[in-house]
Amino acid sequence: MFTTRLHQTATQIRRALFATTVALALVGPAHADGLRPIEAKSIDLGAVSGVAYYTVQRDGFHVVTTLAEGEAGTPIRVVSILSPGQRVVLSTPAPVSGIEISREGDRVVVHRSNPISN
Repeated sequence: MFTTRLHQTATQIRRALFATTVALALVGPAHADGLRPIEAKSIDLGAVSGVAYYTVQRDGFHVVTTLAEGEAGTPIRVVSILSPGQRVVLSTPAPVSGIEISREGDRVVVHRSNPISN
């Protein structure tokens, strides 16, 4: 019974993530001059995709990124707190470019970047 409930909960989370991704993507595309608070930006890293948005808090800009591998993948949520000049890079081991989310003053900019090399 516990396994069945856990599976149902995981399925509900995946469906909610997918619905949220679609809804946020329909809100509007990112502007060339960067994101606005709470404005979603689609993230595509090949097999892994999702959305990112940010909120303005006292300790910095909280960038929230939710990613999953397809519709069946378990979603993960990463929160990065950016001060001016800081950045976070998201990439996969696949030969796909990464995504860089950076804070430039009072703006957050999302763009493709080269994958991080070890």
